[in-house]
Amino acid sequence: MDAIKKLTEECMKKDAPEINIGSTVKVHVRIKEGERERIQLFEGTVIAKNNSGIAETFTVRRVSYGVGVERVFPVHSPNVAKVELVRNGRVRRAKLYYLRDRVGKAAKVKELIG
Repeated sequence: MDAIKKLTEECMKKDAPEINIGSTVKVHVRIKEGERERIQLFEGTVIAKNNSGIAETFTVRRVSYGVGVERVFPVHSPNVAKVELVRNGRVRRAKLYYLRDRVGKAAKVKELIG
């Protein structure tokens, strides 16, 4: 059991970002296309966080050309190059799945001030 724990601790990122529900983030994702590798940005609102430890994930939602797009990112994945915090949101829920049913301004999360 100790060997498994040691392996997972080695694979975990030391500088894992502090991601809160309702925050707007820019996720820098490494995309491999054949021989080349590039970084793609995905900006949106964090609507959920799941699990803990090595399996920790967070879900980011954005509306692209009128279509809602959600992506689940593992926090400790080597494909996630960087997570930038754009702004903090003020929410009172652990999961913001209700944003899926909202359109336009109603789908916005208020900013946390202070």
